[in-house]
Amino acid sequence: MDAGCPRLPDTVLFEIFLYLDHADVLSVGLVCQQWRAVARDEFLWKELFYRYYRVSRDVPRHPGAVSWYDEFQRLYDTIPCVEVQALKEHNDQVLHLSFSHSGCLFASCSKDCTVKIWSNELDISLQHSSNMRPYNWSYTQFSQFNSDDSLLLVSGVFVGPHNSSSGEIAVISMENFTLLSRVRNKPYDVFGCWLNETNLISGNLHRIGRITSCSVLWLNNAFQGIESENVNVVKRLFKIQNLNASTIRTVMVADCSRYDSPDLLLDYEEQLAASSTCPVFDLGSDSEEEEAKPKPPPEPAVQELPDAGGVPAEHGLQQLFDDIMEGRVGPAMTETELETKVAELFVRNRTKPPEPNLLPTDSKSKTKYLIFTTGCLTYSPHQIGIKRILPHQMTTAGPVLGEERRSDEFFDSLDHVIDIHGHIIGMGLSPDHRYLYVNSRAWPRDCVISDPMQPPPIAEEIDLHVFDLKTMKEVKRALRAHRAYTPNEECFFIFLDVSRDFVASGAEDRHGYIWDRHYNICLAKLQHDNVVNSVAFSPVEQELLLTASDDTTIKVWRSPRAVRVRQARRPRPRKLLFSWLMNQKS
Repeated sequence: MDAGCPRLPDTVLFEIFLYLDHADVLSVGLVCQQWRAVARDEFLWKELFYRYYRVSRDVPRHPGAVSWYDEFQRLYDTIPCVEVQALKEHNDQVLHLSFSHSGCLFASCSKDCTVKIWSNELDISLQHSSNMRPYNWSYTQFSQFNSDDSLLLVSGVFVGPHNSSSGEIAVISMENFTLLSRVRNKPYDVFGCWLNETNLISGNLHRIGRITSCSVLWLNNAFQGIESENVNVVKRLFKIQNLNASTIRTVMVADCSRYDSPDLLLDYEEQLAASSTCPVFDLGSDSEEEEAKPKPPPEPAVQELPDAGGVPAEHGLQQLFDDIMEGRVGPAMTETELETKVAELFVRNRTKPPEPNLLPTDSKSKTKYLIFTTGCLTYSPHQIGIKRILPHQMTTAGPVLGEERRSDEFFDSLDHVIDIHGHIIGMGLSPDHRYLYVNSRAWPRDCVISDPMQPPPIAEEIDLHVFDLKTMKEVKRALRAHRAYTPNEECFFIFLDVSRDFVASGAEDRHGYIWDRHYNICLAKLQHDNVVNSVAFSPVEQELLLTASDDTTIKVWRSPRAVRVRQARRPRPRKLLFSWLMNQKS
């Protein structure tokens, strides 16, 4: 036993440890042999883990963990919660952060209308800055590297004629930071995204009525100067009707090819089944999904496509007109209700049916999902739309307007719709693209929307939902802790990010937050002086996290373990050599 370390019964030691900070617990382990003797006692560490982190005892140990001791140490030592650097080169609100796939670079977008590219070395440094004001941009809002990190997509707000604001996407070469092309993007919060190495997706919006519109999603070649007889620079992907002032926004692409080999499984029963056959963990369930409708308490639910009730849509539209002309419609419909009713009847007869068998059955499938926010009740985004992109649609070859359509296929239908029952303010994919994480602010229970231009009030508390894209089911454990305060009409996007083991998000309460994906517990709050708009994990080192804020700074956070390792790598002054030189001079 170490000198000065009293011998205590294990039960007494354990009760003391329960009231100690876990950093103190680990330090005790360094000096006390008695603690070393019990440090590997699984029962003690299991009890300490559940009590300290307040985890439900129904939650099993992480499937990749060797022991409870290692799990306790992992959650203490590997969370990127130590601020190591603050980057202050932006002079206005920083809105978005994105890493390159290699982790060597990252980009930042800001209200100062620049996109800055940073080198991720021992100390992060600015490598390049592009000012987009010469192109009539108001600010940059989003960026994304393509799969081989050779190109950077930058999305911003473009000020057009008569001060009308829409969006624009720029493509920048990472070889020499030259601007390769620019693509219009409307509305601007479509953001845009890469489909593959050289093709990106943008949006356009066409008004049909006061609250009815059509969103068109376009596939664009990043190199706009190579158009030929065989290859276009642009091709129409999908054309989708919007009802009740809703629009398509926030597009992203999920690759289905890795669904059968996820980095982590969130469904505990499936974890157990997977661990008995192979060491790979998974997050979802393979059970059949039941069609569900929103009911109190409101939960995200799969929405069925409008049903014509056995009556052909053209007959229903004609019947509606006849009823109006002969005064058989009662009570009297408002102009908004009439427009919505006519649009619903029209779209039934002019929409291409959804693709059969949405769920991928082949793990080697090249199918991808286009995911975006949308709605059907009001202008605030409250649904997630999913549309399958088939392999032949992933190129700009072929007719500019896409495949030839019949008159009854004027619009494309959505393959899947998830109702969130609240205002969606953020979305992010897990690294394996198996899970979709969604930030939302809930509507009141049993709320009724009578006017699409007057959405319900939204909660200050942010719910972070998790959906399994393999089964299209929610993993029903919403994460909470972060808050937002702006009302519907001022609500803005808060970007989140997901690593192998953690999920992080910004918030309006001047903090970033980190949760453990397996235990569903909040692990850290990262302080700023203003709203935190975006977070980004390094794709190759989840113990490195960036946060961007309205306080104009980007903060760099590393785990306690990473800080120790990096400090050990720094060269230290060679004191003996210095002393010898001084003696020689004297």
